[in-house]
Amino acid sequence: MERIVQCVPNFSEGRRTDIIEKIIAPLKDKKGFKLISYESDSDYNRTVVTLIGNVDSLIEPLINFFSEALKYIDMNKHSGEHPRMGAVDVVPFIPISKITINECVEYANLLAKEVNERFSIPVYLYANACKYPERENLPTIRSGEFEGMKEKIKENNWYPDFGEAKIHDTFGVVAIGARMPLIAFNVDLNTNDEKIANKIAKMIRKSSGGFQYVQAGPAYLADKGHVQVTMNILNYKKNPIYRIFETIIMEARRFNVEVISSELIGLCPKDALLRSIHYYLDINKIIFNKDMSIEDITLYSIKYLKLRGFSKLKIIEAHLGE
Repeated sequence: MERIVQCVPNFSEGRRTDIIEKIIAPLKDKKGFKLISYESDSDYNRTVVTLIGNVDSLIEPLINFFSEALKYIDMNKHSGEHPRMGAVDVVPFIPISKITINECVEYANLLAKEVNERFSIPVYLYANACKYPERENLPTIRSGEFEGMKEKIKENNWYPDFGEAKIHDTFGVVAIGARMPLIAFNVDLNTNDEKIANKIAKMIRKSSGGFQYVQAGPAYLADKGHVQVTMNILNYKKNPIYRIFETIIMEARRFNVEVISSELIGLCPKDALLRSIHYYLDINKIIFNKDMSIEDITLYSIKYLKLRGFSKLKIIEAHLGE
């Protein structure tokens, strides 16, 4: 049986569509895996790529993807709402079928070694692939971003796992790792006051005394004219989406602000959505069917979580039969 992973490279370009297409090109129409989506955000100036398939088929196309990003992105000229430290900022391997998290760690090391040897790009291993406890969390590694990393990388505690203690002049550095599925979830508020989003983010994230498995921060979306609380839910089984979503709705009230919508970035496991749907159906005295169709999961998710731009193609299981 094939060992199936999800891989979600993030790269630091979300505005120049011609450049985005050139960087993505090595990942299109390849045997062994499928390019599910690539979602660009001009405010973040970032593109999130979602790949699913045989892990052995991914490595060389990913190397070519790095080559294109190196060619077209100069981090000295980059700015955006999302924290970043490299042209390709992060590449996680996520086990989906017939593969363990430890095997994903091995592939993270393989890619990291190749990226460093071919392009002299310093690499940090993170999440389950980390070699040091302080490198488990990506925000800790990325603290200081591209500009601060020029000095940070020289510190004894921040020598890269692969490469010399010097950032690549135009590319910066990259984090490569292995992790279990996380939920990249953003909640839109009907205000342009980023301070409010920041206060709410502090209320829900682990580092400020909030939910244990939540990383969160504020962002202003200029093209939409409102702010959002942007977050990663690292363990949706311990902290389901609905719990975070309802807490944000509750905390927003103190600022006379409403939650107008939300969005999922990348793919989401069916189970993560079912756990939230179960909660809302119980409230509404509707019988919950754990074997409901992908189509019903989609409709309920849009209705109760106010998801915008959402379709069944955002659900991992919708792709596994292809």
